[in-house]
Amino acid sequence: MVLSVSERTFTQEVLESPIPVLVNFEAPWCGLCRIIHPLLLQFQAQCGDEIKLVGINADQNFKLSNTYRLKSLPTLLLIENGMIRHRLEGFRGREDLRLALEEIKLEFSTSHKSYNSPKSADLECRSA
Repeated sequence: MVLSVSERTFTQEVLESPIPVLVNFEAPWCGLCRIIHPLLLQFQAQCGDEIKLVGINADQNFKLSNTYRLKSLPTLLLIENGMIRHRLEGFRGREDLRLALEEIKLEFSTSHKSYNSPKSADLECRSA
């Protein structure tokens, strides 16, 4: 399940999160947003409690959309310790997103080798 976040809850749920957060900026009218939703749920299941997945309605949260300079929907941001670690935008379909999520998994496991052994990161975030 994807946690729905708003401007009111963004700081607590995303910027102050003890684990990295994959933020999905989407809108109800966005067809590609609906198409990629199952892939995002699969990604969340693969990474378990190591990455939090949240969704933000870009139309209802204009300040956040403006702050993060959204150019297209969906836009995905991997935010860790309040900083954008990875930005995904402009993908054209499921395969583009799948490859982009694999890249995030690789970056995530690489950036956390000092916290986790490489084997645990490989097993938990790279299995597809």
